[in-house]
Amino acid sequence: MKISNPLRSASFCLIASLLLVSSYANADAIRDANRLLQVTNMGKHFESLALRQTRDILRTYASIVSMSAEITLPEQIKNSIAACYVDVYAWEKFQPGIARILADNLSQKQLHLLTDFYLDRGLPPREIQTFKDTIAMAGHIQHLAAEYMYRNSASCVEHDAALILDYLANGQEFSQKPFHTE
Repeated sequence: MKISNPLRSASFCLIASLLLVSSYANADAIRDANRLLQVTNMGKHFESLALRQTRDILRTYASIVSMSAEITLPEQIKNSIAACYVDVYAWEKFQPGIARILADNLSQKQLHLLTDFYLDRGLPPREIQTFKDTIAMAGHIQHLAAEYMYRNSASCVEHDAALILDYLANGQEFSQKPFHTE
C-alpha cells in the first residue's frame, strides 16, 4: 500500500516541525545550563581545583625524586609538568560537555531555579520541593561530569615520567662530569 503524496508531505512536515521545536528547546536548555555555569563561576572553581591538584602532584614528584635520588627538580621541569596539566584540564575543554550534562539531566525549570538561587533572587516557597529534588540530583550529575572528564581528557603522567627520567639520566651524567676551569 502506497502512502499518498499529500499524506507523505504532511507527515514529513510534522516530523520536521517536531525536530525544529526539539532543537530550539535543546538550544534553550544548553543556553540555560551555560548561564548556570556562568553565575556559579564554575570555570574559576574548576581552574582553582586543577591548579591545587597540579601543585599537589608537583609536590609529590619533587618529594619522590628528592627521597630516592637526593636531587631537587628544577623549576623548568616543574613548569613543563604544570603546563601539561594547564593544557589538559583547561575549563574550555570541559565546559560544553558539562553544560550538556546539566541540560540533559535538569529541566529548564530546575536550571532557572538554580540560576536564580545563585543570583540571590530567593526561592519561592512553592518551589522548595523542586529545589530539594534538584539538589538531590547533585551526586548523580557530579558522577556523570567526572565520567565525562575522564573519557575526554589526556594523561600527563607519561609526559611527567619522561621528563623526570630524562632529567635524572642527563642530570646525573651532567653532575658527575668533572668540572673544568680553563
